[in-house]
Amino acid sequence: MVSDISNPSLYIVFAIFFIAIVFRYFLVAGIFYGYFFVLNSGKFSTRRLSRRKLRRGQLKKEILWSVKSSVIFALAGSLTYWLWENGYTAIYLDPSRYGLWYLPVSLLLALLLHETYYYWVHRWMHQPGIFRKVHKVHHDSLSPTPWTAFSFHPWESVIEALILPLILLILPMNIYVLGFYLLLMTFSSVINHLNVEIFPEALRNSWAGKQLINATHHHHHHEEFSTNYGLYFTFWDRWMNTESRNFRKRFEKIKVQQKESEAIKSIFHRNSEDPEAQVLGIVIPYHRLLQPRTCQDPVDDKKRNE
Repeated sequence: MVSDISNPSLYIVFAIFFIAIVFRYFLVAGIFYGYFFVLNSGKFSTRRLSRRKLRRGQLKKEILWSVKSSVIFALAGSLTYWLWENGYTAIYLDPSRYGLWYLPVSLLLALLLHETYYYWVHRWMHQPGIFRKVHKVHHDSLSPTPWTAFSFHPWESVIEALILPLILLILPMNIYVLGFYLLLMTFSSVINHLNVEIFPEALRNSWAGKQLINATHHHHHHEEFSTNYGLYFTFWDRWMNTESRNFRKRFEKIKVQQKESEAIKSIFHRNSEDPEAQVLGIVIPYHRLLQPRTCQDPVDDKKRNE
């Protein structure tokens, strides 16, 4: 028997989803913002990917838009719950139903489907007429922060929310894998908007690391607007020739920057008998670190806001 979609219990389900989504957003974004922008602001100030200052009231606007997005995400979650309750989804409870080997496979398949959907929808949202009405709110954060993760116009939130229920209609997924997937989406979005590269050099240079979107990769999307449309993986950008040409160059700058930072630390902790040489050793690296680093932006701010 199909349950009535107007059943009052669905309002309780919606409230639970909304509270869980907002809590997850504030928890994950808050941890990353607190560590990289508050507790260790000075330490990471020279490693900011964007040199732009935050716009006036940017954080407040990002949080407000994110809460609005959470309402829409909660509605999508409630709809998915109703579909599951009435047997329309492929969600299952017993982890051994399809074999334990299928658990990571189902996660990977969901990520690939989501990636494909997002890449092409994302490119569509950058069409001039669509961009102004749907995607501009997100790109108002020219210098992204962890709070940018859910900062979408309601129309974009709807577009973002549609894909998961559609995937769950056709792809068998265990409830625990689904929970991990939702958490992974939040961490991925926050890290990609962190404005600080946290992937270690060994991972960035590895084959696996080159398949993954990171803060540097997504930074160039906010910087250039016409490159790096991916969500989790880089393969669509590479195949469609939309990956930024400045992306790999930025990695080299990060590598040099991190080495200079390590050199400064070693100088401070070195016991030198020559104070003059020690002072010179400190001043020179600091001078290099404080030199402004900019990335040429092919689209001016006025054109972006059209």
